[in-house]
Amino acid sequence: QVQLVESGGGLVQAGGSLRLSCAASGRTISSAAMGWFRQAPGKEREFVGRIGGSDGNTLYEHSVRGRFTISRDNAKNTVYLQMNNLKPEDTAVYYCAASLSWAGTLVRNYPYWGRGTQVTVSS
Repeated sequence: QVQLVESGGGLVQAGGSLRLSCAASGRTISSAAMGWFRQAPGKEREFVGRIGGSDGNTLYEHSVRGRFTISRDNAKNTVYLQMNNLKPEDTAVYYCAASLSWAGTLVRNYPYWGRGTQVTVSS
């Protein structure tokens, strides 16, 4: 079992930055595929980005590409989502997810989820 806890959300003005953290416990996530998703009110949960386990390759949803960066610190068993140049449309609850096997962009690929952290971007 993997437990995930997100932190770092908050209220920021458009153009600002936030760094979200996803701390894992229960087992090491150094070889796990880690995903970030978000869900705005009234909308379905959507893929934001992922980082591979063994290869560390990253993939981003097109609207965040060039603004968001995912990284991992295996010593801290933590994954990060650095968000720059935030826009009001980035407002959502952001979730961290993990898979101990390969996982892509689909919610159903990830069996382990955190409870989310709210990000609000004001215009």
